[in-house]
Amino acid sequence: MGNAFFGCCACIDQASVGVVEKWGRFERLAFPGLHLFNPLAGQWLAGVLSTRIHSLDVRIETKTKDNVFVQLLCSIQYRIVKENADDAFYELQNPREQIQAYVFDVVRALVPRMTLDELFEQKSDVAKAVLEELEKVMGGYGYNIEHILMVDIIPDPSVRKAMNEINAAQRLQLASVYKGEAEKVLLVKKAEAEAEAKFLGGVGVARQRQAITDGLRENILNFSHKVEGTSAKEVMDLILVTQYFDTLKDLGNSSKSTTVFLPHGPGHVRDIGDQIRNGMLEASSAQLNAE
Repeated sequence: MGNAFFGCCACIDQASVGVVEKWGRFERLAFPGLHLFNPLAGQWLAGVLSTRIHSLDVRIETKTKDNVFVQLLCSIQYRIVKENADDAFYELQNPREQIQAYVFDVVRALVPRMTLDELFEQKSDVAKAVLEELEKVMGGYGYNIEHILMVDIIPDPSVRKAMNEINAAQRLQLASVYKGEAEKVLLVKKAEAEAEAKFLGGVGVARQRQAITDGLRENILNFSHKVEGTSAKEVMDLILVTQYFDTLKDLGNSSKSTTVFLPHGPGHVRDIGDQIRNGMLEASSAQLNAE
C-alpha cells in the first residue's frame, strides 16, 4: 500500500515516515497513519521516506600487496532510522553515492596491505572494517547499516589461470610422493615375503632331510634285527637300490618329464650308494657336533 495525499491530509504507510514543514522549516515527523495539515498556517508534507531495508551492491577494483588486481563485490544493507528521518531527509541528497564513496575509501586503504591469499582468508575482516566506518559516518545522517557482505572476490583471469596451474602442479607433486611411498612399501613387503619364504623353505628342506635320515636309520636297524647275518652296510645298499629303481619308475610314469640321461649299471649304483651314505654320515656328524 502506498502513501495517499489529499491536500490538507495525508495517509502515511506503515513502512514510511513523513517530514512535515511549516513555512519551509522542519516542524515534525509524521509517523504511519492519517495526518491533517493546515495549509493556511503554512503547514504541509515536505516528503516521505521509506524505512524498509535497502540493498546497495558496490563493485570495487583495487590491487593487493602482491600486485594482483582484483574486483570485490560488496553488498551493503541499510535503512533509515525513524527517529532521525529528518537528518536523512535534509542532510544527504544522494545517500547511495555517499555510501559507495566510503566503501571505496575503506577497501582501497585496507586491501593493498594484504596478499591475495590473505584477502580470501580475511574477507570477513574487510567487511567488518567497512561496517565500522559506515556506522560511524552514516549514523550521523540518520542511517543504520544493517549488514555488509563481501559477496565475491574476482582476481584477473590470467591470475586465476596461474593459481589453478600452481594448485594442479602441487597436487601432482603430492600424488607422486604418495605413489612413490606406496611403491616403496610394496617393494619392502615383497622383499620381506621372499625372505620369509626362503627361510621357511630352508627349514622345510632341513626337516625333510632329517626325516629321511631318521627313517633310513630306523629301517636299517629293524632289518638288521629281523634278518640275522646282515650288516648295516648291506641293508643300506639294498634300500638305496630300491629307492633308485623307484625313482626310475616315477620318471617313466611322469607325463611332464623330459629326457634324462643317467648312468645305469651295478657299478654306478654302487657309486650312488657310496655318495648318499657319505652324505648321511656327514649330516649325522654335523648334527652331533652342533648338539
